Parts: sequence; C-alpha cells; structure tokens
Amino acid sequence: MKTRTQNRHERKAKQTSGSVKQRYRVSTSSLWRRWGWILALLVVAAIVVVVVLLVQSQSGDIAGIVTYSNLSRNHKETPMTYAQIPPVGGDHSASWQTCGIYSSPIPNEHAVHSLEHGAVWITYQPTLDGQSVEQLRSLVRGHDHALPSPYPGLPSPVVISAWGLQLRVTSASDSRLARFLSKYEQGPQTPEPGASCRGGVGTPDVQ
Repeated sequence: MKTRTQNRHERKAKQTSGSVKQRYRVSTSSLWRRWGWILALLVVAAIVVVVVLLVQSQSGDIAGIVTYSNLSRNHKETPMTYAQIPPVGGDHSASWQTCGIYSSPIPNEHAVHSLEHGAVWITYQPTLDGQSVEQLRSLVRGHDHALPSPYPGLPSPVVISAWGLQLRVTSASDSRLARFLSKYEQGPQTPEPGASCRGGVGTPDVQ
C-alpha cells in the first residue's frame, strides 16, 4: 500500500507534469499565433504587390514619356518652328503625310498633321545601323497610323512621338517602343480620332 507521503509525491508530480504540459500548450499556441500573424502579413504584402503590378500593367504606364499640352492646331502653309525635336503638335500644314515607311526625312508640318489624326511618328538618326532600322520598320508593319522615318539632328538614336507625347530611347530594341505604339496609335490623345492617315502627301517606300 502507498503511504500518505507517496501519495503526496504522486499528486505533486502529476500537478507538476500538468503544469508543464499546460505551459507547453500555452507556449506552442502563442508561437503559432505569432507565426500566423507573420504569415498573414506576408500574404497581404504579396497580394498588394501583385495588385500594384496588375494596375501598372493595365494602365500601360510607360517610363520616360514627356507630355506637352495646350498645342495649337491651326493650318498654315508656311514653314513652322517647333519647340520639340521632332515636333509633337502645333500649327501644321493642311495636308497630312501619308502613313507608311520612309527612308528619307519627311516635312515636320505634314507629319504633325498626321499626329493630329492619331499617327505615331518613329524618328531615328540617319546614322542608325541597318539592323536597328529594320527593327523599327518591322515594328510598324500592319499598322495604319505609323510613320517611321530618319530625322537629321535627332537628340537621341530613336524618338517616338504622338500628339503631345514623346519618348526618347537609345536602342531600337527598347520594349517601350512597341508599348507606346500600341497605346497611342489612334489613342486617347488623338485630337481627330478616326481620321485617315492615307491619301495625304508623300509616297511611302512601304505602306
């Protein structure tokens, strides 16, 4: 038979064991809660990042674009002086430049009228290598409102322009060129949406 002392020791041992188990459960529970909060915060942060990237992708934000506003749109048949090289808008000829691929420079005054119709003008330095020029031409094939042409005195190897918008890049392989063309050919900036870019002046090498 067990003595009273043995019984007391057993009860004490059980109490101690129970207390240790309880502390372990509390400690484990607290640990899980702490890690649970950390995991939840990480999930929320990941969701926020994904949402931001999706919004940027959908909005079509293109880094480096310079915007010009309050551009005049009068028809004048005298040579114009423009603030930008190449121009992105302003007074221009009553005749637009027929859209297509050109291997020679085209007049500013006609090209600006094409921009008014929603054209995207891709200009490049005349010294640009042939492979890069072909990249630009390939970019616009199948587009009705695009004007690739060389431009003497260009401040960057390639400059892409739409009415009131311009982006300078150093390489014909810059992915922003295709995004710019996709967004701004007959885009929301177009003063005369739906206007034709055919039947104007000039004969493109390729239409």
